Amino acid sequence: MAGRPKLHYFNGRGRMETIRWLLAAAGVEFEEQLFETREEFEKLIQGGALMYEQVPMVEIDGMNLVETRAILRYIAAKYDLYGKNRKEQAWIDMYVEGLKDLSDMIMFLPLSLPEEKEMNLQYVLDRATQRFFPVYEKALGNHGQDFLVGNRLSWADVQLLEVILMAEECKASVLAGFPLLQEFKARISCVPTINKFLQAGSQRKPPLDEKSIETVKNIFKFERGMFLKNMATIMAEY
Repeated sequence: MAGRPKLHYFNGRGRMETIRWLLAAAGVEFEEQLFETREEFEKLIQGGALMYEQVPMVEIDGMNLVETRAILRYIAAKYDLYGKNRKEQAWIDMYVEGLKDLSDMIMFLPLSLPEEKEMNLQYVLDRATQRFFPVYEKALGNHGQDFLVGNRLSWADVQLLEVILMAEECKASVLAGFPLLQEFKARISCVPTINKFLQAGSQRKPPLDEKSIETVKNIFKFERGMFLKNMATIMAEY
């Protein structure tokens, strides 16, 4: 259908998944142009649509948007998920930047070397439960409202739910000790557009498995073992 955003990425989560979440929460139907090989990715680069020769890239409103945060801010503003004023936007920005830090750690976990996997998993769980989740638990408790910012759904709420579910994939009981986040998870999961995205058959992608890890390695030309201390060396296009 003409007018739908078109997402260009590999067939997996990566940095595009948060974009999928935000579009889905906004009730926006989107198409995906997924590549499976290095050659397909290079063809996209050679076509001149990628400003920095990297993905994710989203075709929307006649533009080829790149850079994950720029894409997310555009979508959030376009679909009224970016607060009512500059102060609310500043709070949303702070919340989502923290969530990005945590989601990056979780996203790169499958790239751990086998002998480092348990250590890296514990590192992520410690950061989640000691540094990040307490911030959002406190925020919900301080203002006593249903959402992180103001009293309506925002980009921050959508990304928090995504990261909570990612963390629960690492450890099902990760929210033990965070009753307000447990309530938040149940409440936001019931938002109709989000609930639809959570159902089987949606465009939500599963966690990386061994087969998809090999595909990602071949497309973006990097090896395993690039975790945490070395995350900055991982190619930005992932």
